[in-house]
Amino acid sequence: MAKSNKTPWVKTRYSDEELQEFKQLIHKKLEAARDDLKLLHETYSGIGDNDTSDTSPTFKVLEEGSTVLSKEKNAQLAGRLAKFITSLEHALIRIENKTYGICRVTGNLIPKQRLMLVPHATLSMEAKQNQYNAPIPIPPGIKQSGLDIADD
Repeated sequence: MAKSNKTPWVKTRYSDEELQEFKQLIHKKLEAARDDLKLLHETYSGIGDNDTSDTSPTFKVLEEGSTVLSKEKNAQLAGRLAKFITSLEHALIRIENKTYGICRVTGNLIPKQRLMLVPHATLSMEAKQNQYNAPIPIPPGIKQSGLDIADD
């Protein structure tokens, strides 16, 4: 029996129907993220806030410290959420370009299950793991400890 020289067919991109499915998922996530961001902005900017301006001075000192920390946390969360929204918007552009779901390092398709969980992913798990396992290059003239600089 002769061996077949045909290579198995490998899927190189998601179908238009699959891209539409991802697009719907991303639009849902975008809507929820934008609602959350709006709420966070209102929270840390003090819109409609019942702050300590109408309480007695004894409680005011304790509450103001807590309020500052809470506003800082909300500002951090808002920054992360804004970055997430931008990533989702970029994913929509990749869908329109029909490049969505293709790993930017390996060029292989990112599994559908991963994209359903992380729709803004641009790396396959293989590339993501290699990203963290790659050795950090040490510049010439620096010893391994990073503390001592070798004389040139």
